[in-house]
Amino acid sequence: MSSFADDLHAALAGPDHSISPKYFYDAKGSALFEQICELPEYYPTRTEVALLQRHAAELAQRMGPQAQLIEYGAGALMKVRLLLAHLDRCHSFVPVDISGPHLLEACKALQRDFPALSITPVVADFTRDHELPPAPDGGQRIGFFPGSSIGNFTPEEALSFLRMLREELDGGALLIGADLIKEPGVLHAAYNDAAGITGRFNLNLLHHAQRELGLEFDPRGFDHYAFYEPRHHRIEMHLMPRGVQELQLQGRRYRLSPGESLHTENSHKYSVEGFQAIAREAGFDPQHCWTDDKNWFSLHWLKA
Repeated sequence: MSSFADDLHAALAGPDHSISPKYFYDAKGSALFEQICELPEYYPTRTEVALLQRHAAELAQRMGPQAQLIEYGAGALMKVRLLLAHLDRCHSFVPVDISGPHLLEACKALQRDFPALSITPVVADFTRDHELPPAPDGGQRIGFFPGSSIGNFTPEEALSFLRMLREELDGGALLIGADLIKEPGVLHAAYNDAAGITGRFNLNLLHHAQRELGLEFDPRGFDHYAFYEPRHHRIEMHLMPRGVQELQLQGRRYRLSPGESLHTENSHKYSVEGFQAIAREAGFDPQHCWTDDKNWFSLHWLKA
């Protein structure tokens, strides 16, 4: 039984009906997320890209020659191009992503644009143990975790994940994006776009389970629901049942009643100081932070 099946059985059995957002990302989910990144309401991508463009030369200098660049949750490999264009004699690029076909297609496109670059894709859940190619002899191992994906972890999970990365990057550094606390209306619009793409992305978790695991459910039986929870400084995404919904997975039946939900994602928002405190506790030395003019998004350089 796959971990997806295990986790979905556990989520549907309750009591809190919560599952990891990593299961959004089959090929269809990855394509939908690329559409989200282009939406006018979704500020994180364009804000982070602007920061990377503005500071790419400085970041490349910090990475140094012969760096091995490891991107976690690599996706479409668009942001990393801004760094690769400035890196001096990059040793290798190691993108790690759970969606294999999507990652391999993105690597083909990247290789065409950077023909001299050594690319070693790793198809794996980057939050769990995974094998990486050997670290370079003459350069640093640099982690790259853009897109505010660290916000999908609870603060306790983020601490554990950062500790794992500190050990993996041993002596190198981590460039990581973190979304910042801001006016709730901006957040609400970003996760409830007018075109309904985020809703389709949310529902894709069930469609992914239908394609991969044979989940039986009513595709018209759930609504996308996203809101800002101010006490925890996070967006929560849920799938809300329209009336009583019955789902069948591998011979087991589950029921979700009105007022219940399947909790599919958290997206925590940080202050710069709050995020740096977690990084320090994980064993990193926060050496620099870049933010945009509105203080909506932050990029952090953490020395391992």
